[in-house]
Parts: sequence; C-alpha cells; structure tokens
Amino acid sequence: MKFGIFYELQLPRPWKEGDEHKLYQNALSQVELADKLGYDYAWEVEHHFLEEYSHSPSPESFLAAASQRTKQIRLGHGIYQVTTNHPARVAERVACLDLLSSGRCEFGMGESASATELEPFGVSMENKREIFEEAVQAIIPMFKDGGSEHHGKYFNMPLRNVLPKPYQKPHPPLWVACSQLDTLAKCGEWGMGALGFQFVSADAAHAWVHAYYNAFVKRQKKLADYQTNPNIALVSFFMCAKTDEEARERADGETFFQFSLKYYGASSGRQRPAPGTVNMWDEYNKWKKANPEAHAAALRGGLIGSPDTIRKKLRKFQSSNIDQVVLLNQAGKNTHEHICESLELFAKEVMPEFHEAHPNLLKWKEQVLNREIELEEIDTSAFKERYGGNMKNIQPVNPPKVQAAE
Repeated sequence: MKFGIFYELQLPRPWKEGDEHKLYQNALSQVELADKLGYDYAWEVEHHFLEEYSHSPSPESFLAAASQRTKQIRLGHGIYQVTTNHPARVAERVACLDLLSSGRCEFGMGESASATELEPFGVSMENKREIFEEAVQAIIPMFKDGGSEHHGKYFNMPLRNVLPKPYQKPHPPLWVACSQLDTLAKCGEWGMGALGFQFVSADAAHAWVHAYYNAFVKRQKKLADYQTNPNIALVSFFMCAKTDEEARERADGETFFQFSLKYYGASSGRQRPAPGTVNMWDEYNKWKKANPEAHAAALRGGLIGSPDTIRKKLRKFQSSNIDQVVLLNQAGKNTHEHICESLELFAKEVMPEFHEAHPNLLKWKEQVLNREIELEEIDTSAFKERYGGNMKNIQPVNPPKVQAAE
C-alpha cells in the first residue's frame, strides 16, 4: 500500500494579514517533510471561490514550488478542473510540472462538483460531464510529438504543436476524481486511476474495488488513446498521536472539513452563498456546541488515533486491495506543529508495515488484470452513501440559502 497526503488549503475565518502566506509556506514545509519521511504522493486540489473551504485555485503553482523542495515524492493534481481550463493550457502546465519534477507528475482530472465554481466559466452542472469527456479527448493528443488539433462541441483548437512535452512517456499517469461513488466504476471503464473522495468504510471500499476492476477488465472503453492506469486511491481523515484521546483533541479540523461538506452539500448544485455572507467557522462551532455527541462520533472515524488504532483500521483497507490511502491532515485549524508530528509518528510506527506488503498487492493486481483471478460482481447499491462512516452523524440544521443564478 502507498500513502499520499492531501491539500485543500483550508483557511477558516477570521482572516488576518499574512494568513494565506503562512498557510502556503506551512503546507510546502509539510510536503518537504513528507518527502524526507518516505511518503509516496502529495495531492493538491483546484478549487475556485470557496471561502474558508479551499484557497487553492492554482495547484500547478503549488506543486511546482514543491518540486524544487523534494526529491522522491510524486506530485499529483488532485484534481485539475478540465471543465474550466482550456485543453492546451492544461497540457502545457502538466508538461511543465513533469519537467520541473523530473517525471514525478500525476495528472488527476475532474469536473468540479459546485455550481459556484463552474458558472463563472460558463459551465453548468448539467453539461460538465460532456465537457470533461471532450477535454480529455482534446488534451491527450497534445502530449504526443508533433502537432494536434481538435474541433468539437466545446473546444475548437487549430493545428498547433503544444509545447513542452512531458518528461514521462507517453504522458504522466491519469487519474479521475470520484466525488460520486458511481464514478469509481466509471474510472475503471475509462481505464484511469480512481481518486476517491467519499471517506468510505472498509466494507464499501471492498465493494467498490471489485466494481472498479471488473469495469477495467471487462467493460473498458477509453475516451482517447492513452496509457491506462489501474489504481485506486481513497482519501481518509487523518491525525496520528501517541494516544487516541490526544489524536482526537488535535483533529478538530477534520470535523470542520466534514461539516463544511455537509453544510454546502444541502444546497442545489452545492452552490455557495454570496461572498462574505456566511462565516463557516462560526456555523461549525455553533453546531459543535449543540451536538457534542455527534462531534465526538465524527472524530472516532477515519484514520484518527494512536499508531495501534490506525494500524488496525488500515489492515481492513489493505484486505480490500486499495492501492493508496491519501491522508487528509491539513483541515480547519489543525496546527502546523501537530500535522508535522502526525506525519512523523505515522511514518515511523505504521507506514513501514504497509509499504513492505506492497509487492503482494501488485501480484494480486497482475492476476486480476490478466483474468487469472475472477472478481465477484458485488451489488454496490448498499454502498452509495456519499458521506460514509461516522460522517453521517454530522447534520447541519441551517443549510445555506442561495438565490438562483440569473
């Protein structure tokens, strides 16, 4: 099993002068530390206009900076919004990052799951999947030697040689964000890696791994001529400390993250209110004060706890043949010091056991892809809850009121 770290670059209110600068510098120092500790991946999102939840509109900039402070860790777009960026600009920036990092770029793609982000770029929730698929068809040929052109419904690109070309040939590994669980199986059909952001239970992970690989092996239908990437990575809330109690005390930001997802998920198209009209940190603290048991239950989920507790939880994921667990540590007001201590303790006491078992996973995967192992077709209807595990306990009482877009 591989391990990644994940960044939304959250910044709850109140905001002070210099807070965003400190946020970015601390995150880069954390990635640099993770590289030295032997973590495998660092993933950075692209989000726009999402106050407090994410201050990360330019993952290519953050990852490029990280490339100059690290040696081994893979640097992943988790994800690049190909619906709101021109295909040529995507191809150029991905290739630049791959060159700057000497071939450590991972190209994760997504549609965006928020009307607040899509509408300013002329994209709707209704047509974003169609735009995504056409963007993939336009981008992939741009990585090849020579020129390419694309004439479609949403993009019209005359014959040009898009430069530079990626360091990795034919291109960096391809991934797709799965903000809806059904997309995990769709990723298998497309032959791309699945980046799961559902915070699922181990039982659900088992079912969706089967769905992914059965689609990959039996029903694959690529969107373009690209190299497939049979991999599943699942994001999990994370805080490692000497005791379970200490880990939960340090992980309050994880429940802020969960609360924010549920709060905005209640609005149509996950539309956000007008700028400055909602203080999410205040709303979260009101909920936490009124719901202490639900707050405590949420902190018992994910990979939050002592090394022994986390080790036991990881073994359940390992039995499901997950390729990578992506650890979400930077959330809410979790401190830089606690995040670094968490990364260090996990790397020392937990990670080596699962790294050593990775060859067994690769052997299993090889047998599955060669049809030497036939996976059961598991009914996934019982595992479609977007917010799995203890996240179900978080129920905001006053979801945002948003006026319809004109």
